[in-house]
Amino acid sequence: QVQLVESGGGLVQAGGSLRLSCAASGTIFSIHAMAYYRQGPGKQRELVARILSAGYTDYADSVKGRFTISRDNAKNTVYLQMDSLKPEDTAVYYCYVSLGASDHWGQGTQVTVSS
Repeated sequence: QVQLVESGGGLVQAGGSLRLSCAASGTIFSIHAMAYYRQGPGKQRELVARILSAGYTDYADSVKGRFTISRDNAKNTVYLQMDSLKPEDTAVYYCYVSLGASDHWGQGTQVTVSS
């Protein structure tokens, strides 16, 4: 069984920064990919950023140059540094972890950016 614990959401003014983190625990042999998705009001869930086991990263066009994803393999933790936040970044952010044979989601954390 695998558990994901997210933290770091909150309310911030436009132009501000937040850092999300997601720690995976339980029966984990290897993590293939870690990612953050988000779902804004009235929108579908979308990929924000992902990082693979070899360190490869990719980002949604809307966050390139503003968000940075990283991971600490020793701690099975992924981080999302969000800078220059915009009101359109307001959403529930979900952590995602792929173990290869199974996929797991965090409980979600609210990020609200005020104008």
